[in-house]
Amino acid sequence: MSVVEHLNKKFFRTAKALLLSFAIVLIVTGAYSAQASTTSASDASISSAIFDYLADWSQRVARIQSEQPHWLTPIVTVTPCLEEKFRYDQLWLANPHGSATDNFDGGKGLELIPFENIGIILGVPAWQAHNGHIRPATKGKSSTTDGWADQTFLFKYRLFSRNEKNGDYIVTAFMGFSAPTGDDGNSNHHGVFTPTIAIGKGFGYFDFQSTGGISLSDGGLQRLGMPVAWNTAFQYQIFRFFWPEFEINYTWWPNGQREGQNQVFLTPGLVVGRIPLYERIRLTVGFGYQVAVTDHAAYHHSAILTERISF
Repeated sequence: MSVVEHLNKKFFRTAKALLLSFAIVLIVTGAYSAQASTTSASDASISSAIFDYLADWSQRVARIQSEQPHWLTPIVTVTPCLEEKFRYDQLWLANPHGSATDNFDGGKGLELIPFENIGIILGVPAWQAHNGHIRPATKGKSSTTDGWADQTFLFKYRLFSRNEKNGDYIVTAFMGFSAPTGDDGNSNHHGVFTPTIAIGKGFGYFDFQSTGGISLSDGGLQRLGMPVAWNTAFQYQIFRFFWPEFEINYTWWPNGQREGQNQVFLTPGLVVGRIPLYERIRLTVGFGYQVAVTDHAAYHHSAILTERISF
């Protein structure tokens, strides 16, 4: 199989996964709207329910978001707030032994608010280009080559929230999932579920957002383990659009191939947004520099560029 055919195969497999996910969302939302309607629900067709649901989308999203804080999403930490945006990240990682990895997209993608208190993220698999020393294949392990990472999804359920005028806090539950669709050397080769709890609290122009979760795979426990991750971002708003931040990104492996190890990254950064473009459309850009401060970290440091279009 040629390189072009290989890339086309991966592209269409990813595209089909995204289209199938979006189709499921539309079908579910249409059924939900039809059941929830109090006027002639039995006579309304599914297509009419979907049309009505989509026609009211912007107003519904604006109301849902008005009930929560309006902080910006940090560079690394996943925000507990419900957002509607498309996000693209670019990462440049410096690895051990003089190698480097260019990560295109970082597994980000489309985030939507389909229902009250519910958010979904349909990730776009990252393309990872490895430079310098390439790890050859060994027994039981795949070689490290350029290719696609796994397909990711994230579901959010907002448990409690108050906007800036009524307490400025939020508590949200996550359930993340990654499907083993990636290429050898870039995939976990197993499905991974990541239940997470996220909180945030604002104090005037200052806020912090924090997440804690554990990754549970459907196999390969001796290799992957069950890593526990904790991320916290501290932000301060300056002149409306500028949000300097500092993040602590911590992971501990209680078992698996890295049993007993932990890694801590410190990530200073600046996010600028939400800059008005047209009606509800806003632009946000940011840059962070992640530095490992513990031994045995997955990489030494990483530069991160993030771009988001919210709507």
